[in-house]
Amino acid sequence: MDILGAINDFWQQMGIIHMEWRQGVMILISLLLLFLAIKKGFEPLLLVPIAFGMLLANIPLGGIMMEPVYELGKDGIPVLKEVGGLLYYIYQGDHLGIFPPLIFLGIGAMTDFGPLIANPKTLLLGAAAQFGVYITFWGALVINDLVPGITFTPGEAASIGIIGGADGPTAIYLATKLAPHLLGPIAVAAYSYMALVPIIIPPMARLCTTREERLIRMEQLKPVSKQTKIIFPIVTTIVVSLIIPPATPLIGMLMLGNLFRECGSTDRLSDTAQNAMINIVTILLGISVGATADGKLFLQAQTIAIFVLGSFAFAGGAMGGTIVAKVMNLFLKKKINPLIGAAGVSAVPMAARVVHKMGQQADPTNWLLMHAMGPNVAGVIGTAVAAGMFLSLFPVH
Repeated sequence: MDILGAINDFWQQMGIIHMEWRQGVMILISLLLLFLAIKKGFEPLLLVPIAFGMLLANIPLGGIMMEPVYELGKDGIPVLKEVGGLLYYIYQGDHLGIFPPLIFLGIGAMTDFGPLIANPKTLLLGAAAQFGVYITFWGALVINDLVPGITFTPGEAASIGIIGGADGPTAIYLATKLAPHLLGPIAVAAYSYMALVPIIIPPMARLCTTREERLIRMEQLKPVSKQTKIIFPIVTTIVVSLIIPPATPLIGMLMLGNLFRECGSTDRLSDTAQNAMINIVTILLGISVGATADGKLFLQAQTIAIFVLGSFAFAGGAMGGTIVAKVMNLFLKKKINPLIGAAGVSAVPMAARVVHKMGQQADPTNWLLMHAMGPNVAGVIGTAVAAGMFLSLFPVH
C-alpha cells in the first residue's frame, strides 16, 4: 500500500486547500449573520437558516449545491451520472416559485386584517410604502448610464426594487420570474434588510416626523364583525386577481390562509398553516436561499450594487408611508400618528412592533400597535400587487 500516495490523496480532498478568498469572506459574513441572529436577536428564524446555508455553500468540495450530472445513453436518453447536492434539490422550491406562496399561506393564517378593515385609510399608507420599490426600480436603470460595468435590465431592476417592500418571499418569487440569475443576492439582501427592520425604520421615521407628531394619539379601532372578516379575503382575491392576474399566486395563498383563520370551520388547517407548515417551509427556503450565496459568484460589483440599491429601497419605503401620513393629516379631522406610515413595509408584524415601540418612547401611554398593523398588512398586499404589475410589464424567463 502506498501510504504517501494515500496521504496525498487525502490531502487533495481536503476543502481547506481549495478555498478561495471569496469563499473565506462569505464564511466570515455567515458567521457575522449568525452572531446577529443568535446574540442580538435580529430575526433569528430567518437569519439562522440563511446564514448556515451560506456557510455550507462556501465549504470547498462540499457539493451542497452541486447540480446533477447527466450523460446521453445509447438510445439518446439522458442518464443520471452523478446525483446533485442536497440543497440543489431543496432550492427547486425557490426556483419553481413554490415556497414563496406557501409562506404567504402561513402569513395569511397568522394575520388579523381587522385593523385594516376597521381603518381603510391605512391602505393608502401600505401603498405609499411601495414608493421605495418604484424609485429604486428607476434608480437601477439610471445606474446603467452612471456606473461603468454595471447594467440592469428592466426585469432585473424590478426584482431589485421589490426589496423595498421588506417582503422576502415576494422578492424571491419575482426574482425567479424576472431575474433568476440574481436570485441569490436579491434574496439574501431582502431577508437581511427584513432582519434589520429595528435598525432601519427608527431613523427614517424620526427624520420625517416631529416630536409633536409622534405624540399624536389615535382613537381605539372599532370592532370588525366576523362576517366582514370572512368576506374580506374572498373579495380581495377576486378584485386583485382580476385586475392583476400575475399577483394571483401570492394574493390567493395569502387570502386562503386568512380565510382558514377567520371562517371558524378550518381550525386544524389554520393551525397547520401558521405553525408546522410555515416553520418547515421557512427552514427549507432560508437554508436554500443562503446556499445561493457562493462567494465565487456572489462577491461582484453587481451584487454590491444590489445591496446598496436595496438599502435605498427599504429606507424609501419607510419614509414614503410616513410622508403620506403627514399629507393625509392636512385633510383629516382625526389625525393619524405618522409613525404608523413607516409600518407600511410588509415585515409583519415586526415593523408594527418597531413603530409601536417608537410611539411609546415619545409617550409611554400611547398604544399604536393595532393602528400600525393596518398599514403593515396593507404593505403585504401592496408588495404583492407591485410584483404582479412588474410581471405584467416585463417578460418572464
